[in-house]
Amino acid sequence: MALFALQLKFTDAERRLQVRPAHREYLTSLKEAGKLVAAGPFADQTGALLIYEVADEAELRQILEKDPYTPAEVYEIAALNEWQPLFPLS
Repeated sequence: MALFALQLKFTDAERRLQVRPAHREYLTSLKEAGKLVAAGPFADQTGALLIYEVADEAELRQILEKDPYTPAEVYEIAALNEWQPLFPLS
């Protein structure tokens, strides 16, 4: 398994707020399945940071395809990197 840090930049605030309940429900299911380690918006609401634990980038991209935010086109990927934490996650 690998950890990936995904940074999103929000592009359509009004549409994003309409889709957000479904997006958060989807994230909850990923957390319960052990695929999502942490997630949350930036304080200024311009984007978000999500940490996934998946087999590889291909699996992460499949997860993103199913996220309600994707077909709503309310974000751009600002950065996507495999992440090696220095300190263990608790």
